[in-house]
Amino acid sequence: MNIEALKVFCDVVRSASFSRGAAENEKSQSTASTTVQQLEARLGVKLIDRSKRPFVPTPAGRVFYEGCREIWDRFLELEREVRALGDDKAIEGTVGVAAIYSVGFHHMSRYVRSFEERFTKAFARVEYLPPGRVLEAVRTGEVQLGILSCPKRWSDLTVIPWRDEPMVVAAAPGHRLASSTTALVRSLAGEPFIAFEKSLPIRRLIDRFLKQEHVEVDVQSELDSIEIIKRRLEVGDAISLLPRPCLDSEIKAGTLTAIPLENASGEELIRPLAIIHRRHPGLDRPTRAFLEILLGEAFPGAQAAERESGRALAGCATP
Repeated sequence: MNIEALKVFCDVVRSASFSRGAAENEKSQSTASTTVQQLEARLGVKLIDRSKRPFVPTPAGRVFYEGCREIWDRFLELEREVRALGDDKAIEGTVGVAAIYSVGFHHMSRYVRSFEERFTKAFARVEYLPPGRVLEAVRTGEVQLGILSCPKRWSDLTVIPWRDEPMVVAAAPGHRLASSTTALVRSLAGEPFIAFEKSLPIRRLIDRFLKQEHVEVDVQSELDSIEIIKRRLEVGDAISLLPRPCLDSEIKAGTLTAIPLENASGEELIRPLAIIHRRHPGLDRPTRAFLEILLGEAFPGAQAAERESGRALAGCATP
């Protein structure tokens, strides 16, 4: 048995056809059939139920197919990785990334552009999803990397702290706080407030902070998107607490202001962002290369960040 035999088996099962599976490997139908029979003889079980049309894998065949597919995919990754050592142009493939909406298209597009300019045969595909879908997409292998805020610890995922974003008071230029150089947290008491939905980690982060400061705001609406919150702030007299980098475009356009928070304790309200990926299987070379771009350093530094992630996440877990 060799790895090519595993690929023949996978292609036969995937296409539900000995002839199509054989053609994909430039072999005859009889050779493909013999290859599968040899695998069945070696394992001592039937892998394909030939009594059905089209045939289907047996329960043992399905298990073997899933395992062989992982082995073949990993072999191709390893092959690309070895060829790519020391040669950026040899890195090829597509990296899937799922990010929460508030990471910002203009921020991510900069990383994608840098990645694709350096690795000309590689591509990055970024999807913007709710936090729960980011987790699901990473766990199912739909994407290789996820970016979300206020991460927890997950036994099946590696969490790499990425960026800490200061939270500021966001308000329209005509608001009474807009001309202030800083805003005392206690000055927010009773203010009309546009909040995040209760299901979002960032909402729980803000609620805990305000509770610790003994401040109650007048929540007028709860929304699930920073972009929608910003649009509401632009046309009303309410305020919100938003990550400072998410306001760059509005500040430049003069439609919103960002007022730094100040409190007696000196504790800063921060939104932590993290990169997540599955612990197993390991990252392929294109994904590691994109991770290097995100972290702005060589990959050994990223590995060090992974080792430190448990300590860095100590204050980030959400109930």
